[in-house]
Formats: sequence, structure tokens, C-alpha cells
Amino acid sequence: MTDLFGCLTIAIVGVTQARADEVSTETNTNPIIVEAESFTAQRDDDVRRWHVIPAKDGSPAVAEADQRKQAAEGASNGAYIRLLPDTRVTHADKLIRGENFSPEAGKMAVISYPVEFKAPGRYYVWVRAFSTGSEDNGIHVGIDGQWPEHGQRMQWCQGKNTWRWQCAQRTEKQHCGVPMEIYLDIDEAGKKMVEFSMREDGFTMDQFLLTTDKSFRPE
Repeated sequence: MTDLFGCLTIAIVGVTQARADEVSTETNTNPIIVEAESFTAQRDDDVRRWHVIPAKDGSPAVAEADQRKQAAEGASNGAYIRLLPDTRVTHADKLIRGENFSPEAGKMAVISYPVEFKAPGRYYVWVRAFSTGSEDNGIHVGIDGQWPEHGQRMQWCQGKNTWRWQCAQRTEKQHCGVPMEIYLDIDEAGKKMVEFSMREDGFTMDQFLLTTDKSFRPE
């Protein structure tokens, strides 16, 4: 496991931004938004690795060709993360399982975020992502090293070359994803590790959001 030094940056929807040294929490009325670049650890990253763009102090700079200028312009907090290297850019590029594609959750490029859950319940997961095509628009989400079925195959189809919030799960019948089928069931209150792992390389993420309100829609 690679520990990353830095504070967790969060923003609460509808209220003042929280202190950077706080663990992410949800209030009774507001979901939380966590900045993607604030992950506290990364593991299983020998083949593909999450990179913060722009690079943090002391970290190697990401090659200009791997940066997305449009993404940088609209990224919250002025930064985002991208899964590199990106070798399957189009459908014509060769798909290599275990290298540029990981159908099994929790096997490649896992990043972790501490979250304090005030109450048990079903928490819907929204992610703000930037995709350019059909081969950089999927990811998995889990909790405390577990990868439940409804955290797998999070999918984007619409809104290319722009930041877009999504909470949809890819299925055999619906490749563009079934809305509101990405969630984590929390059995008891307390501090947990929300984790994301690679499905497709090149994936680009700005923020994620957790809410118990199924009707909530991020702007």
C-alpha cells in the first residue's frame, strides 16, 4: 500500500465548506461531496495508477499528452485524478484484461477515502467524471475492502468531453447503466473506507457524493 500525505478536502452541499482536516461526514439533511484528489492511500497500482492533475508538490508531473485541458478548466478545487497509462482510447484498441481493463472489482488501482457514517442505511454513490468515449467511462466502488454487486460497473454514456454526475450500473441488458443502482449498504454507524478501483484505464474523476436520499440529484 502506498500512503499519500495530504488532508481530506470535502464540501457539504448547501453549507459552508468543511475544514480540510475533517473526515467526510453526512448530516441529516445534506449529502457530502469528496474531492477525488484527496484519497489517503492507493494500492494494487503496479500496472495502472491514479495520478493527481496538476501534480501535488513533490510528485512527478503528468505528461501534457495525458492531461485533459477541458477537464482542468471545469474541475472542482482546480484538480482531478486520472487512471494512467491509458492504452485503450478507442474501441479499436486491443482490450487486455488485467492491464487496460478490469471487469473484477477491487483488483487494480484501488484508492481509499475515510468516511464517517452517522447512521446505517443505503447510501447512493454519485461520481463526477469526464469521459471522451466508450473506453474510459467505467469504474467500481466498494467499502472496507468489500466490493458488493451494486458497487460494480458504474457507467457513463452521455455527456462526453464534459464533467457529468452519474449514478448508474451497467448490466447485460442496459450497457449505458440502470439509474440509481449504484449504492453501498451500511450496517452500522462509524468510520469506513470508501474505495474505488479500476474498470477502464483513462478514467477521469473530480468528485464523488454519498447520499441516503434516492431523489437527490447533483447539479
